[in-house]
Formats: sequence, C-alpha cells, structure tokens
Amino acid sequence: MYGLVFAVGALTFGVLLTVAIWTLDYFRDLKGLRPYPAMTWVSCITNAPYLLLSYRGFRSKHMLELHRKTGHKIIRTGPTSLHFSDPRAIKDIYGHSSKCTKDDQYAVQAGSHMHLADVVDKPEHARKRKVLSSAYALKNLEGWEFKVADKVERLIAQFDKRANTDEIVDYRPWTKYFTIDAIADIGLTHRMNLLDNGSGKTTSMAPDGTTYEVDFRECLYANSRATSVFCYSYHWYKRLTKLSKLSPYFNGLWKLNDDWDGVPRYLAAQRLQRYQAGEKGDDFFQALMEDRNGEPHNLEWGEIVAEVTIMMNAGSTTTAISMANVMYQLLKNPSKLAKLRQEIDETLDDDEEVAAYEKVKYLPYLRACLDESLRLFPPISHGLTREIPPDGASIAHRDETLFPDPETFDPERWLGEAGKELGPYFIAFSAGARGCIGRNIAYLEQMVLLASMPHRYEFELADPKFEVGRYEWQNLHLTELPVRIRRRNKAHIEMVS
Repeated sequence: MYGLVFAVGALTFGVLLTVAIWTLDYFRDLKGLRPYPAMTWVSCITNAPYLLLSYRGFRSKHMLELHRKTGHKIIRTGPTSLHFSDPRAIKDIYGHSSKCTKDDQYAVQAGSHMHLADVVDKPEHARKRKVLSSAYALKNLEGWEFKVADKVERLIAQFDKRANTDEIVDYRPWTKYFTIDAIADIGLTHRMNLLDNGSGKTTSMAPDGTTYEVDFRECLYANSRATSVFCYSYHWYKRLTKLSKLSPYFNGLWKLNDDWDGVPRYLAAQRLQRYQAGEKGDDFFQALMEDRNGEPHNLEWGEIVAEVTIMMNAGSTTTAISMANVMYQLLKNPSKLAKLRQEIDETLDDDEEVAAYEKVKYLPYLRACLDESLRLFPPISHGLTREIPPDGASIAHRDETLFPDPETFDPERWLGEAGKELGPYFIAFSAGARGCIGRNIAYLEQMVLLASMPHRYEFELADPKFEVGRYEWQNLHLTELPVRIRRRNKAHIEMVS
C-alpha cells in the first residue's frame, strides 16, 4: 500500500517538476520566442502537440491552414521551434551563406554512423559530400541513362500486359518498384527485379549474417512511420521509442524497422564482396570506396552501410512519390495532359518506346508539369528543420503573392521569364549546401518516365470522381492511384501530332 502511494507521489512530483522547469524556461525566454503566437496554448512549453500532429498524419496541411487562418507568417510549434510560411526566409535559412545547421532531429535518428543526410556537423558534411559529389555529377547521367531506360522497358512490359483489359492498376506501387530497381542499379550495379516480379519482396540480412525475405516498401514505410512521430522531441526521442514498444502497433513498426535496416546491409555486403573481388563498377558504390585516382577512402563498414541506406531510402521514395503525384495531377487536369502529350509527340518518333533523355531534358512543359506537381505536393512537405537562433523552420510553396491560386495545378506558371523568377522560391529539393545531392538523378528518372508513359499509353482514373488520399510521415505519401491503361495506336499518335 505504502509502495503504491510512494510511486504515485513520486510520479506526481516528477510531472509537476517537469512542468515547472518548462514554465520557468518559458518566462526566461532565452531565445526571444515569446512574441510569436503558439500553435496551441501549451506549445510554448512542450513539443507534445506537434508530436500528436505528426501521429495524425498530415501536419503540413494543418500548419498551412493555421497560417492562413491566423494570418501569421511565423508560428511557434515548440519551446524552441518556429514554423515559417514566408518565402523570404528561404535564403536566410537554407542559403549557402546561412549560419543555420541541421538540428537534432537528424542526429537522434542516426545509427552507429551518420550518412550524408543526417550528419549535422558542417565540416563532416563537407567531407562526405566531397566523397560523393563526383558520383552524382551531371556528367555521369549519360553513363547511367541506359540503366533508367532498362527500367522503363521493364515497366512497359508490365503495363503492356495490363493494357486494354478490365484490370484496374494501382499506379503508385509501380513507381516505387521502378525507382527501387533504378537506384539499386545506378548505385550498386545490382538487379533487384521488383518490376519483373511485380512485388516488393527482397532480401534482408541480420547483423549476424542471417538472410530472410521481407517486403521493401512495407519495411521502409514502417521505418518512416515510427520515427516521424517522435523525432521532433529530441531530448525524449530514445525514451519515447522505448516506451512506444509497449504498444503492439508501434512494436510491430520497430520490428519492421529492424527488417529495413537489414536490406541496405545486405545490398552493401553483396556489392562490397564484388568490389573486393576486383569488380570496378560505374556506380555510386565505386565513388564511395575510392576517389577518381583510385585512392581508397578507407571508410568504416558502418559508414558504408549508412550511405547505402540513405541512397536506397531517399533515392527511391521521394522520386516515386513525385512520379505518382504528377500522373494524378495530369489525370485530374485533362487539358494539361493533352498539352504535355502534344509536346512529347512532337519530339519523339511514333515508335519510340523509351524517351531519350537528350530529346526531352529541355522540354519546357514537361519540366513545368514536374515542378508544378512538386510545388503542390513535395515529397517532403513539412519543411526541413534547421537550427538557428530561433531553432527550427519550415517554408511552404503556397504563398499567394508568389503563386496565385496556389491550390491549382498550373504548369504554365513555370514558363517564360515569370517562371524563372520563381526559381529561388522552389525548394522541393531543399536548397543551399544541404540541397539534395541526387537532384539530377531524380529529374533524369522522372523526365524519361513521364515522357514515355503518355506517349505510349492512355491513362484514366478507374473512377472519374476519385480523390487521392494522403498521409504524411517523413514523406507525404499517396494511398493509392487506381487507373486503367490503354495502348495508343500509331495512327492516333500521327493524328495528334
């Protein structure tokens, strides 16, 4: 009896002490954040409301609506974090000359070794980027295009089987299989064959070397789901993740997260074995292991796995989401799709199965459609937090002074001189020294695929009234995209052209 009373008393005292410390920090206001309106009445002393928002699954939409409802350009989301909607803040936060650094959201999720995306220290980031920049250089695109073209051919083979039938095809997972197969080939010269199999089944390897079958998408999405809920509470992250395992739901997610860790571990082990046997591949892994002169980088095994992990994660997820998003936007806006198809048909030969990148990379409307879709629904839509005197920041692409009718899919806004002026406010790939190193690869994959699909097929939504569902974890995902596919015949292409 006394033990229970003591436990309850200790717990109550701990809670009251914590609240007292938070309240004291609020009144001390060492970072001068008190003048900014808070997201909720307790957001100035705890991140809990923002964590709850993350759990619900679409925080960027909620924050956008809150900015519009209150009229405030800056909203306080936690004791030391601010959320920005003013595009003028982009340069100060993300620019090359910015003093901002990535904050602890990245560090708390890191494993034994940090990769390029989660390393916080600027000199260490510069070292990593120097190692990898040659692999991601624009000049390498020509050498890798055949790998992307091969994946387009394999996707076409699958879509040809399903075209002109009553089958409803979920376009969404096919974009994921495409990007996984592509980045595995580009990065590791490894064939995963997800497109051929029409499945996400692949191999995971435990730390002891045991291998077993898992589903790539299921594991990766579980990783994203689990970490995204707690990563904004830096000091409590480790405690909260341990506590969450008491929940069967979260315990299942963390188990799948372990399975995901084993996927890049297996891929890295396979490629390292081939490298040690003398294989010199024209891929990301080769640049990771040695410089242009053949001098070894002598990276630890943990760092190799970390870099392969972020390559397979970021190199597949965001691009796949972008591909599905732009197809959905075009299907909901038939006049835009018709205009894009006309531009493509006038550029490609009638019987050209896979669009050559050299032919389509400068097509203005093709690029405009991609960028407009990225503006509306960037795969990472909640903003990438940075540590600054006021700690965090996020910027939206929906400022009406820059983007009139911001909820409308309007590729024309990116054309001509007016479109060029919007460039500094487009941060779908982030900006500055920490901008996405894989941007060139992402555009290569997207432009070749998006040019090839409407040229060969007619797509239509299975239900004309269909509205896509979305859920936001680390990325802003689509739930499904059910379509019907019909092959276009040569006579139809000639008539349109």
